[in-house]
Amino acid sequence: MDEQLLFETVRRHIVAVVPEIDPAEVTPEVSMADLGCNSIDRAEVVTLVLEDLGIDVPVPEFHGLPHIGALVELLRAHRP
Repeated sequence: MDEQLLFETVRRHIVAVVPEIDPAEVTPEVSMADLGCNSIDRAEVVTLVLEDLGIDVPVPEFHGLPHIGALVELLRAHRP
């Protein structure tokens, strides 16, 4: 799966979890916190994305990701 499809998967789940976020605001350069997602929202988004993609990523690897683009890179690195 290419990065654009991974990004679109992340965007879809962000908007599903926090519907008041305009999908156009979700870009690789912003963080979920910048978009107004609290820690519970972020955990839910990550859980949904992992389930949707059928991959496992060790929890510590999510710590300190600066923006959505970094999350997409992490997901790409763990795709089979």
